Amino acid sequence: MFTLKVDQEIELQLFQLHHSEELYHLVDSNRNHLREWLPWVDSMSSPSQYHSIIPTWLKQFMNNNGFNAGIRYKGTLVGSIGFHQIDWNSRQTSIGYYLASGYEGKGIMTRSVQALLNYAFLDLNLNRVEIRCGIGNSKSRAIPERLGFIQEGIIRDGEFLYDHYHDLAVYGMLARDWEN
Repeated sequence: MFTLKVDQEIELQLFQLHHSEELYHLVDSNRNHLREWLPWVDSMSSPSQYHSIIPTWLKQFMNNNGFNAGIRYKGTLVGSIGFHQIDWNSRQTSIGYYLASGYEGKGIMTRSVQALLNYAFLDLNLNRVEIRCGIGNSKSRAIPERLGFIQEGIIRDGEFLYDHYHDLAVYGMLARDWEN
């Protein structure tokens, strides 16, 4: 299956069914941290829920329409990253990601997103990659800003988080602007 070696410390690995327990533990042990910005966290209440989600992700990958991969740092699952969907007519996609709180500040996500950008522009020949982040999520927003994305706008009330809407910052990177 799909594995992308980022560097000596990081590898992106397509999720498989046997990762269900490990993935649930990652989410459950970071529930409060992730819940602040991700609307689906409360709905994940057992490892068995991934038994129906992971096959959907694998089908998405097999249909060449994006993927969801685990971020392994020195062999440990520390987060998730992937292409939501790929619009092949416009040759564009968007990247989603999250990282366990204890692994922030090590450059893991920046390096992982950089590897996905290389894959998107050099291997898939895409033209545009977008990242959307909660306007108040400074750590998440630092990733596209650090990598040279252009902030293209704000989507007001762009996402519902449990009991309120929040605005999303939209960042874009074009193939012609990417320097790997």
